[in-house]
Amino acid sequence: QVQLVESGGGLVQAGNSLTLSCVASGGTINYAAMGWFRQAPGKEREFVATIAWHGGTSYYADSVKGRFTISRENAKSTVYLQMNSLKPEDTAIYYCALKTTPAGLQIATMADFGSWGQGTQVTVTV
Repeated sequence: QVQLVESGGGLVQAGNSLTLSCVASGGTINYAAMGWFRQAPGKEREFVATIAWHGGTSYYADSVKGRFTISRENAKSTVYLQMNSLKPEDTAIYYCALKTTPAGLQIATMADFGSWGQGTQVTVTV
């Protein structure tokens, strides 16, 4: 029911920063955990970060921990992904998703996220 639209992707040099946004419409995200996932060409989609509905708990993939920060602004129906110290291996299409199952966020997988955006391309050059 909810629609998600990502934005903020672009072409950046390694070491620079970029912030992605995900705006939801058609439903509230106030009580749903949200997540960011990414998929590089020829590779499987992978977990990047998730955030609880209240914003107090977040989880990150080891590959982005310390560099990326997920946040949310429920009043604006928006989730963000601040990406610092970008690396060429961060190049991928980044997807925003909404968790739709009661599974605990700590053990949640992509299958627990039932609503997905179209994605936004992030390209990091050497």
